[in-house]
Amino acid sequence: MTYRQSSPYAPSPRALRPPRPSVPRPSRPPRAPRGRARLTRRGRLALLLGAVVAVTAVITVPMILVPDDEPAAVEQPRTLVVPEGRRAGQVYTAVDRALGLPEGTARKAATAPAVDLPLPAAAGGNPEGYLFPATYPVADATTPEALLRYMVDTAGKRFGTPRIAEGAKEHGMSVYEAVIAASIVQAEADSPEDMAKVARVVHNRLAQGMPLQMDSTLNYALGRSTVDTTVAETKTANPYNTYQRKGLPPTPIGNPGEQAMDAVIRPADGDWLYFVTVGPGDTRFTADYGLHQENVAEFNANRREARAG
Repeated sequence: MTYRQSSPYAPSPRALRPPRPSVPRPSRPPRAPRGRARLTRRGRLALLLGAVVAVTAVITVPMILVPDDEPAAVEQPRTLVVPEGRRAGQVYTAVDRALGLPEGTARKAATAPAVDLPLPAAAGGNPEGYLFPATYPVADATTPEALLRYMVDTAGKRFGTPRIAEGAKEHGMSVYEAVIAASIVQAEADSPEDMAKVARVVHNRLAQGMPLQMDSTLNYALGRSTVDTTVAETKTANPYNTYQRKGLPPTPIGNPGEQAMDAVIRPADGDWLYFVTVGPGDTRFTADYGLHQENVAEFNANRREARAG
């Protein structure tokens, strides 16, 4: 599905400000020089800026269009890639780098009252989960406020459909809770097939009143990403520690894509309560705790062997 808006990055009336200049980043090679040819009015009207295809989400995000009453310089498009599952902090860093801004600029913009991101009320102003993963074209005139707003607006359109609302309701969830669950599924699974199974484990555990016990939520609490979790860490006092706290965490733990959301509203059929990825492409699901422990033992053995090697 393609969203086409006349000016997707245009700032809201509450956030008008002069465009920020692009500052070259020393960590990236310089872009090829851009032409300075001026277009006639007829040429500007005929100009169609190219768009790029979204990462797995298959959306097209338009470039900023040049107002008809202003001269337009030909600009070489560049892109910002937001992969599925990235946390908000990672997205902010990527936005700052793409726009050549000081680190922390996008994070500050995301929480500024004047920016007014179109988030659902349940999010409480926190964009986590709604910075939709896609490939976004950016230009020198792009501001972090406009870019973040467009990401959130895209997520709202993708997650705000009747199909998603009805699917979430069938599982006793609000749409926001489904986004939270989808962020966990995105972090825990590597394929659409495994996503549907992990989603079923989440639903089964919630239905039985079991803690989710997901390493991904604990990693979010600890600000890291790892497959190694200690017993001491599972006792961490934190609302995102689903080893200690039952139910879903208070917010999404990343920004999921549509496949993860589809898995939540249409999970696979199964009685699974446990899963562990023993090796690449080998995730095992079971309802038998004893068998799960055997699978965990195999996982630990593989980890020790990998470290020794």
